[in-house]
Amino acid sequence: MKRIVVTGLGMINALGHDKESFQRIAAGESGIDMITLCDTSELECKIAAEVKAFDASSVMKKREQKKADRFIQLGLHAAMEAYDDAGLAEIDTTGFGVVSANCLVGIGSIEAAADIKNSSKLSHISPFLIPSYMPNMLAGQVSMKFDLRGPNLSENTACAAGTHAIIEAYKTLQFSKGEGMLVVGAEAGITPLALGGFGAMNALCSNHNDSPKDAVRPFDKDRSGFVMGEGAGALVLETLEHAQKRGAEIYAEIIGFGESADAYHISTPQPESRGAIAAMQDAYEMADKPHIDYINAHGTSTYYNDVREAKAIDSVFGVMKPFVSSIKGQLGHTLGAAGAIEAVVSILAIKNNTLPPLTNYNASEDDMEVLNLVTEPLSNHEVTTALSCNFGFGGTNAAIIFQEYLSS
Repeated sequence: MKRIVVTGLGMINALGHDKESFQRIAAGESGIDMITLCDTSELECKIAAEVKAFDASSVMKKREQKKADRFIQLGLHAAMEAYDDAGLAEIDTTGFGVVSANCLVGIGSIEAAADIKNSSKLSHISPFLIPSYMPNMLAGQVSMKFDLRGPNLSENTACAAGTHAIIEAYKTLQFSKGEGMLVVGAEAGITPLALGGFGAMNALCSNHNDSPKDAVRPFDKDRSGFVMGEGAGALVLETLEHAQKRGAEIYAEIIGFGESADAYHISTPQPESRGAIAAMQDAYEMADKPHIDYINAHGTSTYYNDVREAKAIDSVFGVMKPFVSSIKGQLGHTLGAAGAIEAVVSILAIKNNTLPPLTNYNASEDDMEVLNLVTEPLSNHEVTTALSCNFGFGGTNAAIIFQEYLSS
């Protein structure tokens, strides 16, 4: 088996426009605030984790912006940082491929087109509508931006899509002649329709509109739902042989992954956590059962996810008692981008020996006292191995393990 390593990272989120925002995430800061991107007068939840002061001209010319939904623009921003971070401009990357991830596709563009249709005529709809919101168009735009001519793929597996994209890139490198893949997960779903839809499911926190930063509290007994976030995360994956040949800086190595299905319900996790357990267990066994120092949990701050994720973690790692936290209190739930962003954070936790904390944690329910939760920022703590896991509607589950790169 080839060894697959991570050589570049990029990120944009509610706390910053680059991977340096990890410092604010690790300090427990929150990017959740009042929504400014859309009218919330008819919405119960009026708060979200928006990317502030984003200028799309940083990634594309003004005349091109109408061809790309906001999620594509955010994804390009993160991909550019990862590409530069890995030093790919200095080498021939035409053989590199791309895997993108998204959940709600370009829902903002779809809503805007629906408004045009309802207020005027179909003939007024832009010819760029379809390519502006298609989920695979992010991968297409990235491949065109950097002339990456390898596999051009897209994952759309709800909130597990970002993790699945990394896994798909890993598989592609294992079983092809490719030398590298650029992975990017992006989401821009702070729109009336998306917020209204999740609100109708009682999934969003709506009792903290007057105190946004107190809203999200993963694994806490007083949690009452998630808050929408937007942003993007990107990673450059390479075979170890290729990375070493060009003298690349290596952040971490991917040593295991797992994928599974609950086969149970469209939105609720299976009561015995069988799918989550299977994904985590498979990742752990593939990695040859290393000591896991840290788990970046899905941790959505919703009742069923938190309880059943805690059950899965305890089932697989109960004796080991790794530290556990979720960053959704800092960045909101970024849906299809979550796995990519949380992978970047997990890798930076290893690099910086720093664990980001849960936000607003006061007390746990009995079901979750089995977890070794990070409730305060934890720095100068040795972290060599981290597991990141995500679960999505439709019962899809994914887990991946990163390890500090050891040259021997």
